[in-house]
Amino acid sequence: MQSANWYRIGLVILLILTGVSASAHPIHAGQSDVITSGPPSCRSIALTFDLCPVRAKPGFDAALIDYLKAREIPATFFVSGRWAEQHQEDVRALQAVPFFEIGTHGEDHAHLPLLDEPGQQAEISRAVSLMRSRYHLSAGLFRPPYGEYDDVTVRVVKSLGLQFILWNLVSGDPDPTLPADAILDRVARRLRPGSIVVFHANGKGKHTREVIQALDETVLPRAQLRAVTVTELLTCRKPTP
Repeated sequence: MQSANWYRIGLVILLILTGVSASAHPIHAGQSDVITSGPPSCRSIALTFDLCPVRAKPGFDAALIDYLKAREIPATFFVSGRWAEQHQEDVRALQAVPFFEIGTHGEDHAHLPLLDEPGQQAEISRAVSLMRSRYHLSAGLFRPPYGEYDDVTVRVVKSLGLQFILWNLVSGDPDPTLPADAILDRVARRLRPGSIVVFHANGKGKHTREVIQALDETVLPRAQLRAVTVTELLTCRKPTP
């Protein structure tokens, strides 16, 4: 535990000294290559779910997935390579749903700005290669772990022919101190046409399924918004009424 704390302290100091931002939206020369939302002219939003490695079992929110499937709610999942190795049947179950979309989330959920270019290339490409070789899936969307990136990350992602997907609305669902109504209120107040919302489907979100149900049944209909995949959102050009 003590070594982990020193690692976090060292990481913060290093990020400050090197000028690297740990936020989801630092300003870089490659900013135009980083997607944080869809067109505001479209009355749609994208519900996205990160599947990061976790120590505790099962590491997969089956109740959430079952709800999405039962209600036929389109969703985009960003899968880390290590998580995919440990949850092969779950990956295949996600693949089998026609309104689900799968992107990658790095191999080991590493802090990319702390890696050199070859290191970032390996961290990003290994997960893409795994999805292609084991699951016969061409995963063209990429989301960096922790939302952290630098100009090297942008360059590597572009060289691999991937779309760099972040978000403009953080649900906060992994925070164990946030009750469901606080998460729902945060999302409902900030939701806009074109929003990309980040949640988690690896069991870290204690209230994620409950929040998604409330969004589906109340918030989205009231706002006249519908959920689509990230790819559908980015190609949507419907005018706002």
